Amino acid sequence: MVEFDYLQPKTLEEASGLLQKNKEKSIPYSGGTDALSLLKNEILSPEKVINLKNIPNLNTIEYDEKKGLSIGSLVTIDEIAKNPIIAKKYSVLSEAASNIASPQLRNVGTLGGNLNQRPRCWYFRKDFDCIRKGGYVCYAVMGENKYHCILGGGPCYIVHPSDMAVALTALDASIEIFSGKDFRTVSVKDFFVLPRVDTRKENILQPGEIVTKVKIPVLDRNVVSGYYKFMEREVWDFAVVSVALAVNVSGGKIKNGKVAYGGIAPVSWMDDKINNALTGLVVNESSLEKFTSQLFADAMPLRQNRYKIPLARNLTKKMIRRLVSE
Repeated sequence: MVEFDYLQPKTLEEASGLLQKNKEKSIPYSGGTDALSLLKNEILSPEKVINLKNIPNLNTIEYDEKKGLSIGSLVTIDEIAKNPIIAKKYSVLSEAASNIASPQLRNVGTLGGNLNQRPRCWYFRKDFDCIRKGGYVCYAVMGENKYHCILGGGPCYIVHPSDMAVALTALDASIEIFSGKDFRTVSVKDFFVLPRVDTRKENILQPGEIVTKVKIPVLDRNVVSGYYKFMEREVWDFAVVSVALAVNVSGGKIKNGKVAYGGIAPVSWMDDKINNALTGLVVNESSLEKFTSQLFADAMPLRQNRYKIPLARNLTKKMIRRLVSE
């Protein structure tokens, strides 16, 4: 690990100014569960590490019956998992948080950190000069690609590791960003970028910009939601495939809904065609089989990850059955 200055600003303006001044030579730091490993492995070698934890008003959870839910970027994953309002009204988010890593990591990891974590591709994390680190080759294309993407890939084939992003995409959430002097808000699905847009970055943040909170609209009282995450290990593992579903159900029929996926693309993946097909879906075995059998027809799997297609289809089917029966 290279030496760096550890700076502790007290305001958003001060933190943003430090990040803007040092640009590529500085990184923000919150829970540190990902940043620390990036520093240790010298994937990142900043001169300045900007601690955000002393900035006030970034660690609160607020709910309003008209405005919806607001979660500060420094709220821990454990706090999200255990919050009774979130568990009752936004089950998909509570379930996603509960499935992240281990209890120890959930205690320190933050919402903002989870959304901004870097890819877990072993070529990126190890000593390979891959595209995401400024090289010219995605070694996963001809190498070990069991866990890589089946949609949205090229020229890099990472999958985004954030469980929170998948759940928030299904909830039509938005992200508030401090841009030095002003705030701007973007939808979660517009926050992340595909490799074809930028091979070096996973999101739209510019130097000096800081995620401050996530906003989730009020859900219709008939909306039910849930999250399934398939992992190879039961704890401290990332999703091979995950499914987040929020649907308005009445009498065994889905009036409308949204589904998002993790583990299959470089971003939390949502397809309008799938959401449109959910509208009016009568949930019985024949219609459910027809619906899921058409999912990901346009997928382009690599040599070792074709299995993700039936896995994602079956998880979707399982989740729909569960939510309609609740």
